[in-house]
Amino acid sequence: MSDIIQLIKDKDPEQKEFHQAVAEVLETVKPVLDRNPQYRKENILSRITEPERVIMFRVPWMDDTGQIQVNRGFRIEMSSAIGPYKGGLRFHPSVNLSILKFLAFEQVFKNALTTLPMGGGKGGSDFDPKGKSDHEVMRFCQSFMAELFRHIGENTDIPAGDIGVGAREIGYLFGMYKKLRNEFTGVLTGKSLAWGGSLIRPEATGYGCVYFAAEMLSVKNDTLQAKTCLVSGSGNVAQFTVEKILELGGTVKTLSDSAGYIYDEKGIDADKLAYVMHLKNIQRGRISEYAEKYPDAVYTPTDDALDYNPLWDHEADCAFPSATQNEINGTDAANLIKNNVTLVAEGANMPSTPEAVNIFLDNKIMYGPGKAANAGGVAVSGLEMSQNSMRLNWPGEEVDNRLKGIMRSIHKSCVYAAAEYDQPGNYVAGANIAGFVKVVNAMLDQGLV
Repeated sequence: MSDIIQLIKDKDPEQKEFHQAVAEVLETVKPVLDRNPQYRKENILSRITEPERVIMFRVPWMDDTGQIQVNRGFRIEMSSAIGPYKGGLRFHPSVNLSILKFLAFEQVFKNALTTLPMGGGKGGSDFDPKGKSDHEVMRFCQSFMAELFRHIGENTDIPAGDIGVGAREIGYLFGMYKKLRNEFTGVLTGKSLAWGGSLIRPEATGYGCVYFAAEMLSVKNDTLQAKTCLVSGSGNVAQFTVEKILELGGTVKTLSDSAGYIYDEKGIDADKLAYVMHLKNIQRGRISEYAEKYPDAVYTPTDDALDYNPLWDHEADCAFPSATQNEINGTDAANLIKNNVTLVAEGANMPSTPEAVNIFLDNKIMYGPGKAANAGGVAVSGLEMSQNSMRLNWPGEEVDNRLKGIMRSIHKSCVYAAAEYDQPGNYVAGANIAGFVKVVNAMLDQGLV
């Protein structure tokens, strides 16, 4: 096991996020390998950690002043063992090969858990849509798709949105794909409702994360009713996490963006959430403006000199990290436990460092890892693909019920797999094992390809 991890580090020494994701999975599936010696015989670890295809390309585009800009585009097609590649596109200055490989690797197992026939992939660019005009974003998206269209298709690779890629970007990308291929197919998910999108898709990751948290609590005969919750982020995932928590009777006191966070002792109610949605989705403003609108809230700017995030240092029952990777470190995890948090459900991808995860597990916290807890988004993307294939739209209630059922199924799979391998209550082991076994068995069925 350590030999494989070291080999990966030697091959790609700069890809620290990818190393972290691989180590977290491989260390938890060791009992599976011990029980199934054919997996080692077939060198399955080397095969599953190497992408089937890595695509990297230049994206030239013209800004509003007439200057030509150049960004770098990527698509990581990690595994197609159980279906076509499926995973989001991220437009953010931090995007690089390491981050996208970690996201693609996580996506493989997340998609396997959904019960839907989807492989794993991820892509994006170091382009930053923040501060760009609609025309600049459109020109970038068209240039990006002018290369990507060669590598995707409804039965090959179906991208979706992620950080920096919302309905606007999906629209521009789809329009260019349609023009280049002269076909109207469900090649992208997260589309607008008028032309192939699914009801509940924008809400799906946030709703699904809360449904998963509710399932974890149900094991303890508990609910989210009257629970105080901390939520990070203020984008799509965070917004709908808050909405569903409120619907189930909980209270949310925090939201954040890259510049800082707000703490509202009175709680973020439905009216305040509506303001946040307008602020972030329409005005594209900063979360600091919330404290100007509601003076009882306290805004704390980000301080890079601190070795912890003060958002996680408030009294609460539950935490929903919904911003970005590695936003909770060991100090943050210790602060959450000190402040009586008993449940952590990850709305973001890998938001907890390995040290933080170990602290959660050592303290018997109900900890839902991202590949299980935030699988609702890709699950409804899969449902959008099904609706596109049938040329129909399901009512919102039906999609929501299917989402709830999928999250319940994911929870059961995690619980069963963890218990089968003598780690009851360990959702990290359960999620990794359940996803790993499904993908590996499919790979072995298909031979050496």
